[in-house]
Amino acid sequence: MSAKAGTLWDAVRAKAHPFPPGAFCFVQEGLRYTVHRLFDEDPGDKRLEGERHVSGRDLCIGLREFAGRQYGLLARTVLDHWNIRRTEDFGRIVFLLVEAGLLRKTPEDSITDFENVFDFDEAFGRPLERC
Repeated sequence: MSAKAGTLWDAVRAKAHPFPPGAFCFVQEGLRYTVHRLFDEDPGDKRLEGERHVSGRDLCIGLREFAGRQYGLLARTVLDHWNIRRTEDFGRIVFLLVEAGLLRKTPEDSITDFENVFDFDEAFGRPLERC
């Protein structure tokens, strides 16, 4: 991890509980995926990312698709491991990243935009029983 990345993570860490670093990386990568999906941009072109706005609802839908592409049938298990169990958790992570200055929001954006966007059981199946 670079010194800058370490400092940025330190800014988030105090408020990050119960989400581990992997959850934040997933949301940031999923946001990149969603921007490219919504705006049909070249996935290798990183210059335009900051110039596009993604709503909380669109991000949740993009994260659902990204999780499926990345983890397939294990998507629910991976998200559960990161304590992400409903779309509101995506919102909590996003707004922690906004507070840390890693993401931007518009005045119209609200954490309530992430409420009940989809049901995790319907999207990913029920969580596996733990032994």
